[in-house]
This record gives sequence, structure tokens and C-alpha cells, in this order.
Amino acid sequence: MTQRMFTVLILMFSGACCLAQDEVTVEVKGKKQPWPAEQVQKLYLSACSVVQREFGQTRAPKPKVTVVLGAEKNQVDIDSGEIKLKKWDELLFTQGVVLLAFENLMPMDQRVAMTKRAVGWAEATVNISRLEH
Repeated sequence: MTQRMFTVLILMFSGACCLAQDEVTVEVKGKKQPWPAEQVQKLYLSACSVVQREFGQTRAPKPKVTVVLGAEKNQVDIDSGEIKLKKWDELLFTQGVVLLAFENLMPMDQRVAMTKRAVGWAEATVNISRLEH
């Protein structure tokens, strides 16, 4: 029984890693830089799972991520899904994945509807000092 459970867990983890491989692309600009491929996958999956749990989602967000090593400065481009790093940094990479996963939680049409609702609520409120006069 224990052997079977261990085998199932290994297969599930392997399958999850294979799924993540399609989600993360690494590009190196300039001179060749080392980066830990296995760690990239583990950090990606972990960051997506943390965002899922934090916001009570039924599925983990899986944003497409391109890591650009050798960039001029460290930054995340939400629109393109790029995490630009001067050199490999696991904390900055994971922070970028968390930002992209969070951004991936809500589809654009839902964001637009929420924005319109917020504007409507703001316009529906009246300052009490205006009611007194």
C-alpha cells in the first residue's frame, strides 16, 4: 500500500512538472548564464499554488511566463508575461510568477464589470453635507 501511494505521488509530481514546462520559457541575452531548470519548474508550481490557496480558487492560475536573463534591469512586464532579470535570482523570479499568477486570476471581462460597478457605486454616494443644505 505504501509503495503504491509513493508511486502515485511520484507520477503526480512528474506530471505537474511536465505541465509547467509548457508554461515557462527561459531566454538568455548576452553571455551565457547559469539557471537551474528544475528549480524554475518547482518555484513556478509553488508560486501558482500559493496564489491559488491565498485566494481560495478551485484551480491554480497558470500564466505563461518568459524569463529573460541578462536584462538591463529587473522587472516584470504584466502585458507580455516577461520576468526580466539581470541574472538568475530565485526570489525575484518567484515574486514575478506570483504577480503574473495573481493577474491571471480574473479574466478581463470580469475586471471591466467590477470597474463599472465601482464607478457606479461611487457616483451613487452623496456627501451628507450636501443633503443638509
